[in-house]
Amino acid sequence: MKHARVVHQGQVHSATERGGQLLLANGQLVAEDAVTWLPPLAPTPRPRTILALGLNYADHAKELEFKAPEEPLVFIKGEGTLTGHRQLTRRPADVQFMHYECELTVVIGKTARKVQRADAYDFIAGYTIANDYAIRDYLENWYRPNLRVKNRDTCTPLGPWLVDAADIADPMTLALQTTVNGKITQTGNTRDMIFDVPFLIEYFSSFMTLQPGDLILTGTPDGVVDCRPGDVVVTSIEGLGSLINTIE
Repeated sequence: MKHARVVHQGQVHSATERGGQLLLANGQLVAEDAVTWLPPLAPTPRPRTILALGLNYADHAKELEFKAPEEPLVFIKGEGTLTGHRQLTRRPADVQFMHYECELTVVIGKTARKVQRADAYDFIAGYTIANDYAIRDYLENWYRPNLRVKNRDTCTPLGPWLVDAADIADPMTLALQTTVNGKITQTGNTRDMIFDVPFLIEYFSSFMTLQPGDLILTGTPDGVVDCRPGDVVVTSIEGLGSLINTIE
């Protein structure tokens, strides 16, 4: 099932996809363009941990002229960076290169501590799409993205759907694609990750506890291009839908 969170007539609603429309939790059926989309995440009783992978596709590491990492390169993001489907992401006026990053995102479903790789999928609630924008002008180095690169307001559109884990037979064989103003600029497949989803859950849970609602952004393949104000960026992942975002 595909889950969403939206604002309709001033109220926040949980919703599910129903024949190209949104079925709100109150039983009302509305058009997808009649709502304001939020990240498709239920509120958590504690701050949400957002773990993001850098250089997790060998072709992207090569594109940036870096050696592929031998262990995960990870940074933390704040929840305030998240925004929803069909929302705006601001490009600062002084930058020369701002690019998208289409990423499979894992949503943790239950408390995970010292999970074995073979059991990793049991701890996943579902999957969604993140577009984890980066500004190269602000980048100190690719191994340690600073706050201005990855923790700016609205820099991480998420959605449109949270798709139940049971509906994705194999998250490690999903095609990814990004278009800018209708032109395909990035293609890839999750099979090309250096560190796959089961490895990442085993790795993170070996030294920290993952809680329900926590996110793992798994990195992006090569093909990133500069995005300018007015550009419409669509990041798509097989089985998860298409996340639309506009640069302002």
